[in-house]
Amino acid sequence: MAAIYPDLEGKVVVITGGAQGIGEAIVRAFAAQKARVGILDIDAERGAALAAELGPDIAFQRCDVTDIPALKAAIGAVRETLGPIDILINNAAHDERHDTLEVTEAYWDGRIAVNLKHQFFAAQAVLPDMIAACGGAIVNLGSCSWIIGQGGMAAYTASKSAVLGLTRSLARDFGEHGVRVNAVAPGWIMTERQLKLWVTPETEKDIYANQCLKRRLVPDDVARLVVFLSSDEASAITNQHHIVDGGWN
Repeated sequence: MAAIYPDLEGKVVVITGGAQGIGEAIVRAFAAQKARVGILDIDAERGAALAAELGPDIAFQRCDVTDIPALKAAIGAVRETLGPIDILINNAAHDERHDTLEVTEAYWDGRIAVNLKHQFFAAQAVLPDMIAACGGAIVNLGSCSWIIGQGGMAAYTASKSAVLGLTRSLARDFGEHGVRVNAVAPGWIMTERQLKLWVTPETEKDIYANQCLKRRLVPDDVARLVVFLSSDEASAITNQHHIVDGGWN
């Protein structure tokens, strides 16, 4: 059974990319804490269904996070529905593989937009609430792909490595207001998407050869850490990079 953090009850949490995969696990984990959760996702069907399943304290807003005015409007709608934002989880991303020699300027800009740019502007949108409350928590989801030097996705690994720099800048700038900012880098997490698109018996053997833990890593492994970092139990933890990869690195 997952730990319960009483201070999270009633807190307002915004989670980008919360309709499926790691994001869905994070939404469910906060709902179990009796937090009030705003789900932002481009998938209206899955997002609305998840919110309906979890109850009245869960609000869904369809949002393309690469559209910054729409992102800010969606966060504003969550604020109007649930209240000032206490916690932001920047989870939305897209790990599409790509051939470096085929990448266009538009494709590059699109990868940066979905994997990095929205994290900054989502933080910008919620920080006034956190400053007014003299506290808050932001968790930015990165990736272990750049740490292990994974190829075939240069725009993705570049943007995900930059998440760490963004995290440390925000932590430094807003720590005086009681705002904590951390990054979480998942390893190869067995989401529905990963299992459908990338995981084969051969790649799974390679995963286990590199991980210290010889088991599949699942979205809940990441969600539990994200919830902890958002709670008062982590009140002295900020400006850090937390890796969830089964010991690969």
